[in-house]
Amino acid sequence: MSPLTHFDAQGQAHMVDVAGKASTHRIAIASGRIEMQPQTQALIQSGTARKGDVLGIARIAGIQAAKKTSDLIPLCHPLALTRVAVEFDFPSAGTPGLGAVSCTATVETVGPTGVEMEALAAVQVALLTVYDMCKAVDRGMTINAVRVLEKHGGRSGSFVNT
Repeated sequence: MSPLTHFDAQGQAHMVDVAGKASTHRIAIASGRIEMQPQTQALIQSGTARKGDVLGIARIAGIQAAKKTSDLIPLCHPLALTRVAVEFDFPSAGTPGLGAVSCTATVETVGPTGVEMEALAAVQVALLTVYDMCKAVDRGMTINAVRVLEKHGGRSGSFVNT
């Protein structure tokens, strides 16, 4: 493992200087899920939630989060994103008697630093939005399994989470 790059020689936190790094096409894909009661999943799937189109609003929230990541994470660079896609699926929850919504975010840029944090922020905020829009009927929802699935581009090349 390389040393942590967000600390200088004196151990002080700093924003990494990326000026000397080559601009390359960079992609990150992250995912996560929110587990819920089966009735809550059915409400989301049917589009009959009282607050409206849960996944449509969550998708926009995820896109906004990717764009605002540097405002949320102190040492992240502001990036000119070229693409943000937020998708949802209804997998098996893995726990009998529970429903789930999974979220996958793909973020791209051409620049000197990667977009993993932007993809993770998109997933987290999209899932938080699902919680917010459905909490009136299910306060026991649980967000979990948020992780980077893939990252491509840059000096370190590709990473695929197995």
